Amino acid sequence: MMKKIIQITSGRGPAECNFVVTNVFKRFQEACTENDIQFSIIEREIDKDFNLITSIILEVEGESLDNFLNDWIGTILWIGKSPYRKFHQRKNWFIGCFELEIPKENQINSNEIVYQTMRSSGNGGQNVNKVNSAVRATHKRSGISVVSMESRSQYQNKKIATTRLLLKLEEENSKHLKNSIQEKWINQTSIERGNPVKIFRGEKFLSS
Repeated sequence: MMKKIIQITSGRGPAECNFVVTNVFKRFQEACTENDIQFSIIEREIDKDFNLITSIILEVEGESLDNFLNDWIGTILWIGKSPYRKFHQRKNWFIGCFELEIPKENQINSNEIVYQTMRSSGNGGQNVNKVNSAVRATHKRSGISVVSMESRSQYQNKKIATTRLLLKLEEENSKHLKNSIQEKWINQTSIERGNPVKIFRGEKFLSS
């Protein structure tokens, strides 16, 4: 089964672009479900003002993944009125969806990673609190540690934590400046406007 890592980002745009990222991610989730594409959230950045997604990194898996992503990878346009600035004239808001390089797991020996299970923290009364489903992955040599508690499945959290740790290790490796940290920065600062691969319109984000 094919696997890829993608990033949906506002490219350091204004709050309206974060609003678009948040809603486009919802549409992307729906499309994944309709096409039997599995996805896991690797990293999510939230803005402080409106609690919107500024950037999200996903691991996606499925058959015919290239065909599916052809409709998403590139510039995405939302045509709509700003929900935050009533008299703002601009109606075209651009975000980006990019493919990131998959970290090379074979460069790290599996015995260099230590896994620890723990109780997930969530809203009171949720079943997720009653089992040790969260997973902490620690790279012994560097001491870098990450936690995944997004899923109720310990197996899925271990998988997410491993990918998240590998990305973190790449970011910390100063010898590979062209790795994901540089790639993420480029993606967040240079979104090409024009020729969007997908266009959404209005408050309901209808695709056209």
